Amino acid sequence: MKANDESRRPRIVVLDGHTLNPGDLDWSELAALGELTVYDRSGEKVVERAAGAPIVLTNKEMLDARRIEKLPDLRYIGVLATGMNVVDLEAAKRRGIVVTNVPGYAKHAVTEHVFALVLELAKLTGAHAQAVREGQWSKQEDFCFTVGPIVELAGKTMGIVGMGAIGGQVARVAGAMGMKVAAAHQRSMKEVSIPGVDIEWLALDELVERADVLTLHCPLTEATRGMMSAERMGRMKKSAFLINTGRGALVDEGALAEALREGRIAGAGLDVLSQEPPPADHPLVG
Repeated sequence: MKANDESRRPRIVVLDGHTLNPGDLDWSELAALGELTVYDRSGEKVVERAAGAPIVLTNKEMLDARRIEKLPDLRYIGVLATGMNVVDLEAAKRRGIVVTNVPGYAKHAVTEHVFALVLELAKLTGAHAQAVREGQWSKQEDFCFTVGPIVELAGKTMGIVGMGAIGGQVARVAGAMGMKVAAAHQRSMKEVSIPGVDIEWLALDELVERADVLTLHCPLTEATRGMMSAERMGRMKKSAFLINTGRGALVDEGALAEALREGRIAGAGLDVLSQEPPPADHPLVG
């Protein structure tokens, strides 16, 4: 390395390393590419910390148009997740800033979590275990003890919105469990084929009406924000489950809370909300 090469090493800033590396990963390969600075969290200091860096990596810290315009040296934004909604893509495009994401990451982990939620709603495993611990089974006259209806998933329809890497893996597992698989037509994506899985492609509203389990795996855009509205949830079967492991704002959360309270759908399994962490008075908390 020549003496002046060190000064040419680009600044690389990681805005929220805490969410990316809980302590079991090594930043050394990234550090070999430039002058690396890793912050646990940045919050309101995003612009201050990214200033002068041509390369910025983020997971959940927002890079909106206002912040992007204050970073004249920025040339590349790496979103270390699948969802791109943390970046104003139009503002980045105007500036010629390259933006990439990790579309295939965690497809197995997220799929496993989808089915953890589905199985809990269908089998009430946690609720039964808690009831047994509380002595409710011991008080029964009969050997058979249930705290609610048990749903058999085989033969039911898994409706998938978003057939990317994760949606495709959900389709494979659903098919292996004996479920029928249906997916929503998307203008931005060709219909995919998955060996061994018959996929019925439907318009979104028809999919909502037909699905016994409706699971969301599409990106959050202005077109998909609030896509699961009160009107659309009103099209679902009363026996249906809604699963959202995509982005919280895909769902009208107030409408979902009302639908659950009124029994208009059978249940919901979520690991995302529009505000994270949620406020104590969030309609779905509790």
